[in-house]
Amino acid sequence: MGVPTKKQTKVQSKNSKANDSALEFKLPVYNLEGKQIEEMKLEKTVFDGEINKKVLYQAIVSYQANMHSGNAATKTRGEVSGGGKKPWRQKGTGRARAGSTRSPLWKHGGVVFGPHPRERGYSLPSRIKLLALKSSLNAKLNKENILLIDDFSPSRYKTKEIAQILMKLPNLNDGAKLKERTLGILSVAEEILRCMRNIYNLEIVRPSDVTAYDILKAKKIILSKNSIKEIAKRISGSKS
Repeated sequence: MGVPTKKQTKVQSKNSKANDSALEFKLPVYNLEGKQIEEMKLEKTVFDGEINKKVLYQAIVSYQANMHSGNAATKTRGEVSGGGKKPWRQKGTGRARAGSTRSPLWKHGGVVFGPHPRERGYSLPSRIKLLALKSSLNAKLNKENILLIDDFSPSRYKTKEIAQILMKLPNLNDGAKLKERTLGILSVAEEILRCMRNIYNLEIVRPSDVTAYDILKAKKIILSKNSIKEIAKRISGSKS
């Protein structure tokens, strides 16, 4: 076999791009009884299989910096109480000169170059945040850690009943509880959110509020068909 020419490599790259753009991902859809009811094609604007690791890194560092309280504080020699009187006279004692008992060289004195309260957080452009959100979802898709449900509308807003529903869904539990950290990205009423707070290993976030950090720190992701549409609107920038 000969070495491929520039024209051949261009054609190959074009074909590979065409094949990538033609990729379609499907997931089984389950109802609240844990039974598969259909298979759904995922939104191409969200699920294309691509993961931008650089963007994910920027997003995670930004989220962690924004969570940092930055409250560590020390007092300088001017902030420590006391020390207003000169310990001894300037000359004639044989000792080193001292103007205050709150010098950093003394016990109970001030701190030199110590930490002070400051804001560590910073913001990223919205396009980077959305690209990170998209990459995090594709990372979970590639690892087969996304579970798709039809609709999450339990008949009763009770923690016990909602926990029983989750126990029926496949690959989430060990029979008694959720075996791994699970994130539900669902558009649910406030009453349901309150009921889910007591369920072990479960966190619920609305599609309008979910971030790449929320997705990556969870092992399993529960998505509804409606939440996928809402996330697709966020990523595409559509307001309708």
